Amino acid sequence: MDKVFIEALEIEALIGIYDWERRIRQPLLFDVEMSFDNRIPAASDAIGDTLNYKAVSKRLVEFVSQSDFGLVETLAERVAAIILDEFGVQHVRLKLSKPGAVRGARAVGVIIERSR
Repeated sequence: MDKVFIEALEIEALIGIYDWERRIRQPLLFDVEMSFDNRIPAASDAIGDTLNYKAVSKRLVEFVSQSDFGLVETLAERVAAIILDEFGVQHVRLKLSKPGAVRGARAVGVIIERSR
């Protein structure tokens, strides 16, 4: 299956379990791979036949920027569900990175894969 991807989508969110984290917004990075058959849009050359990565990105920004979860695991699950349910994707691989969360590491986070 073909993949449509969004790489390093940065969204500021309220996320974390510590008191200091609950008072600030932190940048999160999302790498998303979505299974999608690109043969139809390739043949038609029509935007309406594609998996519109701009629409997916806008939806994720809207949801994540308004979210208020303690765990990145919870946020990752909710984001994967949105992609599967709202965009007709059969399979999604999502990497959610929290830069600067651990001293000495560029980022920490989770990678999940979900299917319908």
